[in-house]
Amino acid sequence: MRREDIKVRELQECEIKELDCYLFGNGRHYEIYKKLGAHVTRKNGKEGVYFALWAPKAKSVSVVGDFNNWNVEATYMTCDNPVGIYTAFVPYAKANDLYKFCVTGENNKQILKADPFANYAELRPGNASKVTNIHDFTWNDEMWLKERDQRCSKSLPMAVYEVHIGSWMRHPGRWDDGFYNYREFAHRIVEYVLDMGYTHVELMGIAEYPFDGSWGYQVTGYYAPTSRYGTPEDFAYLVDYLHQHNIGVILDWVPAHFPKDEHGLANFDGTATYEYADPKMGEHPEWGTKIFDYSKAEVQNFLIANALFWIEHYHIDGLRVDAVASMLYLDYGKEDGQWVANKYGGNQNLDAVEFLKHLNSIVKKRNPSAIMIAEESTAWPGVTADVEDDGLGFTFKWNMGWMHDFTQYMKLDPLFRKYNHGLMTFSMVYAYSENYILVLSHDEVVHLKCSMLNKMPGLGFDKFANLKAGYAFMFCHPGKKLLFMGQDFGQHREWSEDREVDWFLLGEKPHQQIKLFVKDLLHLYKSNSALYELDTKPEGFNWINSDDSFRSIFSFTRHGEDKGKNILAICNFTPMERGDYRVGVFENTPHKLILNGDEKKYGGSGRAYQEVFIPEKKKCDGKEYSFEFPLAPYGVAIFEF
Repeated sequence: MRREDIKVRELQECEIKELDCYLFGNGRHYEIYKKLGAHVTRKNGKEGVYFALWAPKAKSVSVVGDFNNWNVEATYMTCDNPVGIYTAFVPYAKANDLYKFCVTGENNKQILKADPFANYAELRPGNASKVTNIHDFTWNDEMWLKERDQRCSKSLPMAVYEVHIGSWMRHPGRWDDGFYNYREFAHRIVEYVLDMGYTHVELMGIAEYPFDGSWGYQVTGYYAPTSRYGTPEDFAYLVDYLHQHNIGVILDWVPAHFPKDEHGLANFDGTATYEYADPKMGEHPEWGTKIFDYSKAEVQNFLIANALFWIEHYHIDGLRVDAVASMLYLDYGKEDGQWVANKYGGNQNLDAVEFLKHLNSIVKKRNPSAIMIAEESTAWPGVTADVEDDGLGFTFKWNMGWMHDFTQYMKLDPLFRKYNHGLMTFSMVYAYSENYILVLSHDEVVHLKCSMLNKMPGLGFDKFANLKAGYAFMFCHPGKKLLFMGQDFGQHREWSEDREVDWFLLGEKPHQQIKLFVKDLLHLYKSNSALYELDTKPEGFNWINSDDSFRSIFSFTRHGEDKGKNILAICNFTPMERGDYRVGVFENTPHKLILNGDEKKYGGSGRAYQEVFIPEKKKCDGKEYSFEFPLAPYGVAIFEF
C-alpha cells in the first residue's frame, strides 16, 4: 500500500475525552482500544503518535522509544482526569517505532512496561511494543460475514480443527525457527481443511506472549497478534483468506490469568492494577500466574473490549474462553488457607460470574452470530443458558466429561471394556443440559498422556482400528466436534511446540488409511443434517441398544428436522467378529450403508457388503423389525434410512 493511501486519523478521533473516562470508569467503553494504546494520528497537519495509558496509582509516566533514544525523561505524559489515564502526542514518533512506558510507582521505583493496548510487539526475546496502524487492511470477506449473520450455529455442522501455527508446519533448517508466516499458513491450512472437510479452524496462542512453552496461554499483549508469524496486517490476511474459502476462525482467549513478567500487566503501576491485591485472590499457586480482578470496572472493560476487538476488528467468528472453571471457583487449584471465601461463605467467584455474564451478553448484543465457547470442566449449571435465565450466556461448552470418559474407555484392553460400558453411555444422561462440543484437544496429547493413537491398546492393526471406531462413535454422537492437529492421521508422538506435526507418517499406508477414514467421516457428517441439526434436542438421538456390554457394541440413531433422512450407527469395540450380528430398527424401511469401516481403503478386510439392507419382521433390541449385518472386528457401520 502506498504511503499516501494509509488511513491516518485526526487527533480528535483518538484523544481521551470526558465521556471516554466516564464509560471506562464504569466498565462500559466497549471500543476503548481505539483510544488507549498508541495511535498513528495527525495534529495541525503534522503526523505523529498519540499515546494513552491507564495507570491510576502511578506517580508519573513517560513514554520512551526509538523516537527519543529511550530517554525516560524526554517525553512525560500528562493525566488530567480522575480515572488515571496518561496521554501524550509525540510528533516525531512513527509507525514501526519500538516503545515502552516508564511507570514510576508510589515507591519511586521506575519500571519499563509494554503497552497493554499495543497492537504489535517486537519478536521475542525482545518485549517492547511497536507502533503500527491497523486500519490499512482491505477486507474481502463481506459474503462470509453476511451469510454468517443469517445462520444459527447450534443447528449447523461444526467440525473444528485445532491448530498451533508454530508447530503445524515448518520450513526445515531455517535460523528463525522455520515458522510459516500468517500468509503462508493461510494458503496451506485452507488447502488442508477444504480437503479434509473441517468447518472451522481454532488457533492456539495468537495474542502476544513471551514464552513459547506457554503455547500462548500466558499473555502479555492482549491486543496484538503475536509477531512470531508476521504483522497485524498479515494476521488479518489469514482471517480474510479463510473466510473467502468459507472456513470459520475461532481464537483461544485467556481472560483467566496472566504471567508475572515484569514488562507485562503484573503490578503495572507499582500496585495490583489488573490483578486482585490479596495474593489469596490474585494468584494461581499451581500456575504461578496472576488472576484478573474482575471486581474492577476498568479491568472488566479491558477484557470485554479485547473480546470485541478480535471479533469486530479482526472479524473473528468465535472465542474459546480458556480455563473458565478457574475463574468461577475461588479455590480452584488451591489448598485450604490459600483462598478467600465470598461474602456468603462460598467458593464461587461472584465477580467473575458477573464478568462472564456481562461479556457474553454484550458480545451477543453487538455480534449475534459470534460464537462464545467455554472450556469449563465442572458441573456449574447453566454455562450455555441465557443470561436472562441466570445462565452464563456461552454459545457452547467443551464436553470435558465426555472426553475423560471416552479416553478412559478407549485406553482399556477390549477384554475389560464390558465392565466399563457405562463410560460410553453416561454422556447421554446429561447431553442436553448444555450445548456441547465434543473435544479431543491438545490437552489430551501432551504431558505424558500419549498421542491418541498410542492411547489405544494392542499393536499395529488393533491400534488403528480402535481409533477409527472411536472417531466414528464421536462423529455420530450428539455435539459439535473438535480434533487437534495430527490426530486425524494417527500421530505417534505426543505434540510438542518445538517441532512440526509428523507429516512424514503419511508416507505409510496405515496413516493414509486413517486420514482417509476421518476425511470421509467429516464429509459424511457435514452432508447429513441428522448428525448435527438437533444436537441440543432429545428428539435428535435414540439408543437402539445401549446395554450390549458383553459384546461392547453400541447402536443408536440420529435424526434431523427432515424425518425422512436419518442415521443408524453401529460401533464394535472388540477385535471379535460378529458374523451373526442383528440390529433392531424403528422403521420397516431400507437402510443404505454409507460408511463401512471394514473397507480395504480404510485398512479393513475388504469384504464385499451389500449396499442396502431390508429389515425383516423379527424382534431384536426391543424393536419389531431388524436386519443382519456381519460386524467386523472393531467394525463400524453407518446407515442412512
